[in-house]
Amino acid sequence: MKKILQFRSYLFLMALMVFSFSSCDNEDDGATDKSEEAQSTIVETAQNTDALASLVAALTKADENDDSDLVATLNGKGTFTVFAPTNDAFTDLLNDLDDFDSLDDFNTPEKRAILATILKYHVVSGIAAESTDLEDEQKISTVQGEDVTVRLEDGRVFIDDATDIDAEVIIADVNTSNGIVHVINKVLVPQEIINALNGNESTLVDIVVATETLSILEQAVIKAGLVDTLNSEGPFTVFAPTDDAFETLFMILGDTYNTLDDFDSEEEMELLKNVLLYHVVPAKVLKANLEAGDVPTAFTDNSLTIIEKDGTFVIGDASEIKANITATDILASNGVAHTIDKVLLPQAAIDFAASIQLKNIVEIAIETEDLSLLVKALQTANAGLVETLSGKGPFTVFAPTNAAFADLLDVLGDGYNGLSDFNSQEEIDLLVDILTYHVISGTAAFSSNLEDEQQIPTVFGDVLEIDLDGDSIEIIDASDNNATVVIKDVAASNGVVHVIDKVLLPQVALDFVAKLQLKNIVEIAIETDDLDLLVQALQTANAGLVETLSGDGPFTVFAPTNKAFKNLLNLLGDDFNSLSDFDTQDERDLLVTVLTYHVIAGKAAFSDDLNNGDQIATFQGENVGINIKNSTIHVEDATDANATVVVEDVEASNGVVHIIDKVLLPQAALDILFPPTPNIVQLAQSVDDLSLLVAALIQADAGLVDALSGDGPFTVFAPTNEAFENLLHNLGSQYNSLEDFDTAEERALLAKLLTYHVISDQAITSSELTGHKVLKTLQGENIEAIGGHPIKIRDKTHDLAKVIGADNEASNGIVHIIDKVLVPQEIIDALH
Repeated sequence: MKKILQFRSYLFLMALMVFSFSSCDNEDDGATDKSEEAQSTIVETAQNTDALASLVAALTKADENDDSDLVATLNGKGTFTVFAPTNDAFTDLLNDLDDFDSLDDFNTPEKRAILATILKYHVVSGIAAESTDLEDEQKISTVQGEDVTVRLEDGRVFIDDATDIDAEVIIADVNTSNGIVHVINKVLVPQEIINALNGNESTLVDIVVATETLSILEQAVIKAGLVDTLNSEGPFTVFAPTDDAFETLFMILGDTYNTLDDFDSEEEMELLKNVLLYHVVPAKVLKANLEAGDVPTAFTDNSLTIIEKDGTFVIGDASEIKANITATDILASNGVAHTIDKVLLPQAAIDFAASIQLKNIVEIAIETEDLSLLVKALQTANAGLVETLSGKGPFTVFAPTNAAFADLLDVLGDGYNGLSDFNSQEEIDLLVDILTYHVISGTAAFSSNLEDEQQIPTVFGDVLEIDLDGDSIEIIDASDNNATVVIKDVAASNGVVHVIDKVLLPQVALDFVAKLQLKNIVEIAIETDDLDLLVQALQTANAGLVETLSGDGPFTVFAPTNKAFKNLLNLLGDDFNSLSDFDTQDERDLLVTVLTYHVIAGKAAFSDDLNNGDQIATFQGENVGINIKNSTIHVEDATDANATVVVEDVEASNGVVHIIDKVLLPQAALDILFPPTPNIVQLAQSVDDLSLLVAALIQADAGLVDALSGDGPFTVFAPTNEAFENLLHNLGSQYNSLEDFDTAEERALLAKLLTYHVISDQAITSSELTGHKVLKTLQGENIEAIGGHPIKIRDKTHDLAKVIGADNEASNGIVHIIDKVLVPQEIIDALH
């Protein structure tokens, strides 16, 4: 794609590209004898030659710019060859230029810079070349930077520039004190000026787009987002790799990179951008300006090396293969391009190319025989670690050898003969913890990156510490034994592997190993002399408790001492002289109730986990309470006496044991061992001969059942069934049973009758019923107790009731069984 530009708009751009003439070599390279004899300099010679007046005027006009000093330079000591255009040659040039009628029209710094560029194209520095020194097709580098070509024809000398019309030397070998002048009949025009005269505004991007052999470079520049950069002012020098150069690079990279489309990750896109910037020099360097040495590129801190070879130059990068320059000085408005036959590779690209040839961490482990157990561990863990460590990374992996894993299995004991023995979820979780403790994510830490006492966070979460001693690298884990790196810096495509001689163990793994060494709760009890009776109780109960407390748990057990069990047997009385006296099924069930009240299932509650006031559910179902005083732990049961923890935190493989000085008793056991005293209603319900009394309380439907089940105290004179039957008989045929009290009035009378048998707020024993004792009933009227044997009760009838069963104690009072229903005056009045 080409762009057209008017000449005047090109002037400003050209001003930016003008080289200071002070860069010309001023050293005398040895003039001819004729030049030594001459007394005038090149400028003085021109000034004294009428036909060169325009040249002198042009030099003077160009020097009006602050950065130009052509007259002084060509007056200096250096040795120069100057092709000097005649006045007519300058006239022809001005005629060809729009808006330039005379040299005075070069009236801006930008225009004068253009004039300086043209003049420098006529100067060769460092040599005084006589016509006899010139050869046909000889290329001569000018101070401007581009070459001119000498052509000899029929004894005549022509100078070819970038135009189609050659200049002819019309006066040769004019000797001066500082060189030689050859007068020519045409102003030489370099390609820079041709581009301007033709209105060429093509940027380096335009040149790449327009060049068929640079199509892949074009795609790369677009893909990397560098179009705007290479369209900017510059100046730049671009070493442009051809399509063949890119195809060669793709072949080197392998099957994964067949086109630029395969550069699709963020990392790959960044690499592509940096590789392209590595081809850009932030200055305009024409072929004539190439010099051996390092050249900084637009890829920061990365340089190319210009190497002289066989009279030309090649380009060195970070690889061992040099790039040949296949075309030079393709000029653009913002610089120059040279095509090359190889994609230049900075060190970052070399490292990338090397990395894609590497295997990933998992592949390395699979192919390393001494890491086969590590591979099996990753597979056994089945937690996506194989996929993760096959991913992009980067990772640093400390890889234990097979011997390291064998040592770990030995430490774990008989239950772990191979990695397949990690088969419970807890064990698999532990294996994952151990394996992730060997992985550092986000960095490939080669040995040169490791520092003494460096703390490195692992994927597991805990840190590893580095211990460097000379060339030895040790890894400090949570154990007392360090791992030693036996093979370091195994580079992988996604990180680095350091082979170590020990499996690294985080604290959770050490806790697991320690737990394996522990005995279970039953084994601890068996081995503890002061828990013999607890073991015997578990065996006597014969309810699978031994097997349960030997299982996985976790459990918390409050274990009573032998003395505690003896105290319990003493409390139970003569029927229980030893645990073997629990010989019926009911007694064994009672023993199970007591024993399971000492067990908390599902939790290993160490002393630090117990808090004052805690209520903890036991395996039996009821709670035990925690009471902590002065750092001493007491356990509250259903009795009034607490147990004291005499030995706390005996750790077991399946929980924890706290030894206590008392057998804990739940309410369920107390109810069996020491049945509670029934209340008055319950007592009546338990006596068959008081069933009609109970029925009467219910039939009255006056809340008497609830009242006589309350706190009391009460004294109740309880008529027998026969007494109630006699009452019903005396009442006549209308009352054959208590159910005949079926109206509200009758039920109210029945309630009056019953409350006449109750003395409230007193529990009066038979020993207190002496003499003639008047008692006020709950009904409101009095009865009279007459002491004697038997005690008799006087109501409002003529017949006395006899106490036939005195002093039946209830929880809320006293019941005296009598042989007659007591009748108050209120009932007598109502019935008559």
